[in-house]
Amino acid sequence: MSLVLRQHAETQFAQELEELQKSDARQRPANWALSPWAVTTYLLGGQLDNGFEITPKYIGHRRLMEIAVATLATDRALLLYGVPGTAKSWVSEHLAAAISGDSTMLIQGTAGMSEEQLRYGWNYAMLLAKGPSHDALTPSPLMRAMELGKIARVEELTRIPSDVQDTLITILSEKTLPIPELNSEVQAVRGFNVIATANNRDKGVNELSSALKRRFNTVILPLPATEDEEVAIVQKRVGELGRALELPAEPPALKEIRRVVQIFRELRSGLTDDGKTKLKSPTSTLSTAEAISVMNSGLALAGHFGDGALKAADLASGLLGAVVKDPVQDAIVWREYLETVVKERTDWRDLYRACRELD
Repeated sequence: MSLVLRQHAETQFAQELEELQKSDARQRPANWALSPWAVTTYLLGGQLDNGFEITPKYIGHRRLMEIAVATLATDRALLLYGVPGTAKSWVSEHLAAAISGDSTMLIQGTAGMSEEQLRYGWNYAMLLAKGPSHDALTPSPLMRAMELGKIARVEELTRIPSDVQDTLITILSEKTLPIPELNSEVQAVRGFNVIATANNRDKGVNELSSALKRRFNTVILPLPATEDEEVAIVQKRVGELGRALELPAEPPALKEIRRVVQIFRELRSGLTDDGKTKLKSPTSTLSTAEAISVMNSGLALAGHFGDGALKAADLASGLLGAVVKDPVQDAIVWREYLETVVKERTDWRDLYRACRELD
């Protein structure tokens, strides 16, 4: 058994990708491992002609995934945009895995990122010994993707300083990366493209220039439309992560998943499910990803410090940590929700007591 904590998508789902390649007779763009149809099937799931079942990686609007895949089949880059926790990075990784068979050409955007990290750097020992040369060049993941005709991923594009972001303009419009020190350039091989992700909820967001925005086709990934859809996403991911981490707990009951999802949806919308009670919303995003984290934290508590069965007390601390990001404002919102909503639901009394004990 592999000891890797988290396998890359192309490794974890290698069998599915192999079966899709075997049954995929449709036209493939240059350097694509699968056709656009097969990439979409990989993302959304389905049954192949030979009966093999492809598991869904993204649960949501099919048209959004079709637009994303069609964009990458052209010369326009793709920007996955949305609030935190809407599976932007998850979709980005699986798109790269299905198209290029390699999701590792990744640049993680940060506030302190320099232009060299996006373009290329130098092996300074070799640079001092021999001067500027191709051997002394240290290619970035973006540069390697251009040379190999693969997909490059840029995470958290809006976290990168604006002047560094604009380094992408020439690459995306001209499909070349100039190397002025060598009086040379790298020209992108067919199949090269960029998938970037961005959200507008973090502090320190650097807006994209209009010139850079024009180089991207933007697909906005929404939060799950219905409670059932969100419950299905949480159930699937919690099951996968529980197996990967070998948590010694029973799979969570659907009732517990639905409670967490309902709490998150009500606090996000500022209204109870029945539409009768208006609520204050916390500063936290309460995304689907955070609901998954709450469930996994509860499973770890139940497995290592309980009897293996997930209980309200195992969820309480995770809920408190997810909701209360601002110790003053969010704490008030959470207490009001406990007293006006959770306390009044007869079958939620166990959760109310567990949360009040922590408070």
